[in-house]
Formats: sequence, C-alpha cells, structure tokens
Amino acid sequence: MMKYLQNLHTHTNFCDGKDTPEEMVQAAIAAGLTSLGFSPHAACWYSDYPLPPNGTDDCFHEVERLKTVYGDRIEILQGYEFDCYCGHDVSRYDYVLGALHNLYKDGVYIPFDRDLANMEKQIVEHFGGDGLAMAKRYYRELCDLPSYIDADIVAHFDTITKLCEKKPFFDYTCKEYLDAAFEAIHALVPKIPVFEVNTGGMARGYRTAPYPTAPILKELHRAGAQLTLSSDCHDRRFITHAFPEALDLIRACGFGEIYFFTKEGFVSQPLY
Repeated sequence: MMKYLQNLHTHTNFCDGKDTPEEMVQAAIAAGLTSLGFSPHAACWYSDYPLPPNGTDDCFHEVERLKTVYGDRIEILQGYEFDCYCGHDVSRYDYVLGALHNLYKDGVYIPFDRDLANMEKQIVEHFGGDGLAMAKRYYRELCDLPSYIDADIVAHFDTITKLCEKKPFFDYTCKEYLDAAFEAIHALVPKIPVFEVNTGGMARGYRTAPYPTAPILKELHRAGAQLTLSSDCHDRRFITHAFPEALDLIRACGFGEIYFFTKEGFVSQPLY
C-alpha cells in the first residue's frame, strides 16, 4: 500500500492546535513523513474565534528556527490558512490554503465552524431555520475565493457538512445541495485546481469519512481537479490520521494520482 509522506495542513499552539511546532515536527519524523507544512489560521478581525495575539508571526519565526534544527531529517514548509475577507499579506509563505469559515450576510460575519449549538443558532437567526439555505450560501461565497487570494489549495471544500453527522442540519446527499457544491467546483477548478482531501473531521470525532464526500470527489474527478491529502492536524497524535482510508476513497472515486507540494510546485505520484 502507498505510504503518504506529506502533511500540509498543520496547526499548533500558536493558533488553535494543541502542540508546539517542535512537537509536531518530531511526530512527523516518527510517522515517517519526509515533508511537513505548517498552516496557522488567519486571525480575522471579524471573527469571535480566539487566536493568540501575533500567533502567525510567532509561528513563522519558530518554524524558521526548526528548519535549521531538523532540516537534515525532514523538509519543513511555511504555509498559511487564509480566510475569505481577512485581507492578510501572504507573500512570505511557501503556499496558501484557501478557506471559508465565516459567511457574510445581513451585514455581519456568521461563524459556522464551531459547535452544534452555534450552528443551530446561526441557521435560525440568519436563514430562517433552513440549513440547506446556509449550505447554498456557503458555496456561493466559496466561489468568490479566488477574488480574495491566489491560493494554492482549496481547503476542506465541504466543511459546511462538518456537524451534519451529529445533527442533520440539511441533507448533504440531496440534489439541491450537490448542485450548489458542483457549481462551486466548476467555478474554482480553473483557478485553483488543487483540492485538499482532509481527515481532520474524523480525527476530532465529527465525521466518519474525510472531506470531501464521495459524490463531491467524483465530481472533482470529472472536473479535472488535482488532490492533495492532509490531516488538518491539531494534535500530533493524529498527524496521519485515516490516511490509508482516505487514499482508498480517492482511488474509488476515480483518481489515479495524488499531488505533493514542493518548493518547485506540485508534483504528482501515482496511486498504487
């Protein structure tokens, strides 16, 4: 079975992760990774989500230090998880994950990537109790991601479904939902062809399968998207969580290769 050697979506205690960057590097080496990318969250002015002051700057400098300490054992990359609307400068980073964690509606920014109580509250207050309306709004706004950032990877494309296994806020298998998701796929792929398969929801106990779901992965294949795999790691114990299962799903949805990021850009590796 293929062994996946890279994780590009890694959070530490400089944002909302559990462990230090050095602990993450040590865990990556122990897991047999040859490449690890750090991706601190954008500390968005409009979000109520607490992130440490100067976390991204402090993380950047610590990761640069770790390159000198561990560079002979693992390639360490500087990434960034950019949120729509945050407006941050990302020019110093090796790569950028483009993401959407807050919707803009009714003149306010609406956080949906929290917990069950918050999700229900936002659906009731801003969508009249219609969870599918929120999901469709999410995909409409995600279509605009390239207007905010020249991202390298679309992160956790269908993260709006994060909590739906815990409570069915909407049916993410119905045609109306999939039509909205597919429209976003075809808007994004020509501009950001690389999409992430993300096992983070599984590691944190929200989901039993990766993002994206199988129907969306099949549409990504039809649209000519390229895939990379990550664990969206917030805890070093799960740095390669469910990678074998995710690779099996990727194969089953028609993909014959997966992509690794290098300083020279993305390179493909056959799935075998």
